[in-house]
Amino acid sequence: MERKARKTREVQGMAKAARKTREDATRKVHVHHLSRVEGHGNIVAEIDEKGMVTACRWEVPEAPRFFEAMILGRRFTDVHQIVSRICGICAIGHQLASLQATEEALGVRISEQTQILRKLALHAENVQIHLLHIGYLVLPDLLGVPSVLPLAETHRQELLTLIGARRLSNDFSQMICGRTTHPQRLVPGGMSKLPSEEELVQLKGMLGEMLHKALAVVDLFALLKDKFPDFERPTEYVSLVSPHDYALLWGVIGSSKAERRPASRYRATTKEYCTPQSTAKWTRGEEGPYMVGALARFNLNAPLLSGSAKAAAGKLGLAAPCHNPYLITLAQLVEVVHSAEDSLALVESLLSRGVKPEPAPTITPAAGRGVGAVEVPRGILFHSYEYDDKGRIVEADCVIPTGQNHANIQADFDALLPIIAGLGEPEIELKLSMLVRAYDPCISCSTHLIDVRGLDEEQERRRVTFIRKK
Repeated sequence: MERKARKTREVQGMAKAARKTREDATRKVHVHHLSRVEGHGNIVAEIDEKGMVTACRWEVPEAPRFFEAMILGRRFTDVHQIVSRICGICAIGHQLASLQATEEALGVRISEQTQILRKLALHAENVQIHLLHIGYLVLPDLLGVPSVLPLAETHRQELLTLIGARRLSNDFSQMICGRTTHPQRLVPGGMSKLPSEEELVQLKGMLGEMLHKALAVVDLFALLKDKFPDFERPTEYVSLVSPHDYALLWGVIGSSKAERRPASRYRATTKEYCTPQSTAKWTRGEEGPYMVGALARFNLNAPLLSGSAKAAAGKLGLAAPCHNPYLITLAQLVEVVHSAEDSLALVESLLSRGVKPEPAPTITPAAGRGVGAVEVPRGILFHSYEYDDKGRIVEADCVIPTGQNHANIQADFDALLPIIAGLGEPEIELKLSMLVRAYDPCISCSTHLIDVRGLDEEQERRRVTFIRKK
């Protein structure tokens, strides 16, 4: 009996040791609420003792925000101010997309001067957000520190250059829009207040300084470009395109794999759907996931960059088409240079022609539908509205850039994790985290209305009737 008991203990010990060996060989990466991104996103990665991937998920647990429902019944004069609150970072872009949709629905045409001022507003936001992402969220990974704070000692001058450039972009936004966040001067049909000639002269000097600082940041990242992981996964790239310029404010929907479409056909591109691992709707393109954002714009529009931006791309080793998602950051930096240089040209144009007071447009409410499409820092943004004959919203749809990128992040995970499965848990976590951060996701902005009620025709008729009565 004693020999049998000893044998049983030996077998149990061997089984326990085998389990421990398997557990030691199993790697698990569970990142709850990834840091240095806007909003809440989780990373789940598991690799068994044989090196096989058993779990690989990009999760979005952020609570949905019902902005499409929030603006139902609101007048056309209010909508752009409400939807700018979708994002405290891309507030200008949301206002511009909203204004485009409203103006198309109500048949409003804006002047060339207004177009220039709105383009300047978008450039200001582009520089603001790109520099925030480049300097505060990505640079720490490249320099092996947990946040931007240690860089105040190790890379003081470089950090001061980044901070100085971003402060100038904040002042740029305030000068055109009235304030840095949630602009006041953008209104249906025009601008409620125009910059003075004196302000434009001051802005011209600020933009020259901003361009100088941006080129210094290019020099820094040219030294760090080899720190980005070497990973490529070709995908579909979607952005606005135009034959005339590097499309940000106007254009048609372009794709690396599909025909060009007017903004009114945005749903043929986005094809939204729900997935259990996300409170945000995902999208699919021609063959599956697609990418929007700075790298997509660069891949489709690189020949139309400004001269200094093309030179910056060369210094950074960035050439179209580029299939490495980690290099979205370098494409953002190239766009910073482009926005600064193009803004200089636009300000000089305004100064040469003179800023002319324009009467407030008379807008007559009418039933209609309109779609706005604007390139915000994280990618192409769509706002679609239907108005009734009193100028009140009866239907709204907002498709956010990060919502369009979620499926592509998952596809990148699926391709990358088997390649890095042999690394230790810290290295796997870092590479997956850097990949998500490269997209600069605005996760909370992407979580909007998910209607799971399955309204029948009668319920939908009653809903619309109720809204119209309001």
